[in-house]
Amino acid sequence: MTKSNFTKEVIECIREIPVGYVSTYGGIAELAGNPRAARQVVRVLHTYGEKEKLPWHRVINKQGKISLKPMQGYEQQHELLENEGVVFDENDQIDLNRFLWKPDNEI
Repeated sequence: MTKSNFTKEVIECIREIPVGYVSTYGGIAELAGNPRAARQVVRVLHTYGEKEKLPWHRVINKQGKISLKPMQGYEQQHELLENEGVVFDENDQIDLNRFLWKPDNEI
């Protein structure tokens, strides 16, 4: 299967998320050239996450939460992010003002 240009862009954008930061599905879609394609980002992560060794755990939803369900990857993603210094509040939410990766700015 040949990767579309959008898929290639999504993969590159996810690779660029630095340790200790997160991005959202919609944010990655926008960076990759299609701001309305957040669900396609999910598909790319599902299809290529392991094959491409992507830091999949750094992509969360726009509410600053992990979208995976308990016992279906949630705990692993939570642990990986905490190990990188990402902090969760009492509602298991990440402060996007603090931890959201903004590629325009040097980190």
